[in-house]
Amino acid sequence: MTQDTFPIRKVHHIRHYVNNARQAAFFYQHTFGFNITGYYGLETGSKDEVGYLLEQGDLKLVFSAPIRPGHPMASKIAEHGDFVQDIAFEVDDVDEAFRTAVERGAEIARTPFSLEDDRGSVRIASIQIYGDTVHSFVNADRYDGHFMPGYRIENEPGDPIGIIDVDHCVGNVELGRMNYWVKWYSDVLGFSNLISFDDQDISTDYTALMSKVMASGNGRVKFPINEPAEGKKKSQIDEFLEFFGGAGVQHVALRTDDIIHTVSRLRARGIQFLSVPRAYYDMLGDRVGDIEEDIDVLADLGILVDRDDEGYLLQIFTKPVTDRPTLFYEIIHRKGATSFGKGNFKALFEAIEREQALRGTL
Repeated sequence: MTQDTFPIRKVHHIRHYVNNARQAAFFYQHTFGFNITGYYGLETGSKDEVGYLLEQGDLKLVFSAPIRPGHPMASKIAEHGDFVQDIAFEVDDVDEAFRTAVERGAEIARTPFSLEDDRGSVRIASIQIYGDTVHSFVNADRYDGHFMPGYRIENEPGDPIGIIDVDHCVGNVELGRMNYWVKWYSDVLGFSNLISFDDQDISTDYTALMSKVMASGNGRVKFPINEPAEGKKKSQIDEFLEFFGGAGVQHVALRTDDIIHTVSRLRARGIQFLSVPRAYYDMLGDRVGDIEEDIDVLADLGILVDRDDEGYLLQIFTKPVTDRPTLFYEIIHRKGATSFGKGNFKALFEAIEREQALRGTL
């Protein structure tokens, strides 16, 4: 186990900046089953933006949107489309975490400040990572209200689908920048390189990429970082960088303990997933050995399986959930496995390439 630069307890929340927070919240409530539990806006004293807090299991998502011309995020949304802007960490001491990170080379996004109301205070600071993405440090130990000051409690329940928490968040960066950010996570946050994949591991006849997974000391925070590799055609990473306008969060992996239930509910609500040929399942038993699930059911749903020394995992990837071919979600169910589905890379990438071909971007 590695030693973090400062204690990181877990991912506190993930913030998206979007054009229309009300519609985004409605979409995630009615498809992914999140409960809308908080709101801030003009009615709560926020003069230039609104936001909704959504929760399911231990996962908190915030969807924020500018409501006045000239808001600093308006130009970012115009450039990137709806995007993940902040992967926030819960830490023991915000000021110490911020000071240490900056001393170790982090660029300041926002210096420490407090939000306060009659229920207490929450301390927050932010540092810049790739593109327009930040990591905020949050400590709410002195707050006994809901989430943080400035939010009005809402009670708009969704119909939960079994999402427990975030498993990992994947960043796409420009060619030649992966090792820069790997070193950054190591130097600034004390993360370790858990796994590395080169273009031999992640390639098809047409495209390739390279990836390294950085993890916190307690293993609760994991960030794969991808960069494009040389190929005959334009890779999914190249496509992302082109349509996003640079580096950013490519996908968020949501953890479940019943992937068949979760994916069945998502499909019934209209979420579209990447599909793999039936032949993938004809060879599945030979490749991964005995599993508890019915392979025919997995095949009908399009769920992939892979095994490592610790156990096996089941995973599936949505098609992009925004207009641009950028942000998508992974649903992952770990049965002991700590890896990321290396055995599925080829089938997955071929599925992505089929979608790229339909978009004319391969």
